[in-house]
Amino acid sequence: MQFRRIRVFAMTQWTAADLPSFSGRTVIVTGANSGLGLVTARELARVGAKTILAVRNRAKGEDAAATMTGDVEVRQLDLQDLASVRAFTDGVDGLDVLINNAGIMAVPYAQTADGFESQIGTNHLGHFALTNRLLPRITDRVVTVSSQMHLFGYLSLKDLNWKSRPYLAWPAYGQSKLANLLFTKELQRRLNGVPTSLRALAAHPGWSHTNLQGNSGRKLGDAAVLAVDRIVSTDADFGARQTLYAVSQDLPGDTFVGPRFGLYGRTQPTWRNWPAKRAGTAAALWDLSERLTGTKFPL
Repeated sequence: MQFRRIRVFAMTQWTAADLPSFSGRTVIVTGANSGLGLVTARELARVGAKTILAVRNRAKGEDAAATMTGDVEVRQLDLQDLASVRAFTDGVDGLDVLINNAGIMAVPYAQTADGFESQIGTNHLGHFALTNRLLPRITDRVVTVSSQMHLFGYLSLKDLNWKSRPYLAWPAYGQSKLANLLFTKELQRRLNGVPTSLRALAAHPGWSHTNLQGNSGRKLGDAAVLAVDRIVSTDADFGARQTLYAVSQDLPGDTFVGPRFGLYGRTQPTWRNWPAKRAGTAAALWDLSERLTGTKFPL
C-alpha cells in the first residue's frame, strides 16, 4: 500500500504568497540548507530580504543558495560549538530578523564541543548564545522554531544535559523544544523592561516532512516514526509557513504561531501547555543558560 502525504488547502489560508516586501531588510536563518529553513530563507529572499544562510556545512549551504533568487549569502555557523557562534556573530554588522530554525531531533546521545547534550546544546543553548550576542544589532524580532513535542517535554534544571539520568532521545528532544518556548517567554519579559521595539516570538510547523525524522538510531522506533510520517505529515512549505507568519505579521511579543488544529489548519497564534508558561521556570532556565554559555542579556 502506498500513502500520499497530506496537502492542506484552504481558500482563506495565509501562505508565503502573502508575504510583504522585505526589501532593505536583513534576515538570518539558521539551518537554512534544508527542510523548513531552506523554504523560509527562499521565500524571504524572494520578497527582497538580504538573507544570510547560517549553516554548519558550507557546501550544502551553497547548494541551497543556488536554488534561491535574490540577495543570498552563506556563512558558516556550528551551533554545537560556542567558539563558532562567537566567530559568526563577530561578522554580523546589523540585521532586522533572527530566525532560530536549526535543530536536531531524537538523535543518539552525543555531546557538543562544550560538553552539552547535543539536542539541548543545538536547539536551545546554541541559539541562546547566538541571540544574546546579536540582540543589540537586531531591529525587529527574534523568531524561534519550537515543536508540538514541547507537550511531552520535562525540563530538568538540575540535569539539563542528561549527566545523571538515563538518556532518552525523544524526551531529550521534548525538553529542548520546551526550552525554546521558555526562552521566548523570558526574552520577551526582558525586552518589555527596556526601551526597545524588539519582539520575541515562536512558531511550530505541525508535523512537516523534513530530513529530521528517523535519526534516533533505534531501527524499530525510526521505522514507526517514518511510517506515521508518510501518512500524516505535511510538506516543508506548509511547515515553514508558520515561521514566515511569525516573521512578517504584526503580532504581540511571546506569540506562539502554528496550525489551527495542531497538525493542520490555517496559520494563527496557537496555544502552549502550562509548563511552557511558567515564568519562574523560564527565568531559572535563562540564568542557567547564561552560566553555561557565558552570555548575558545585553540590553
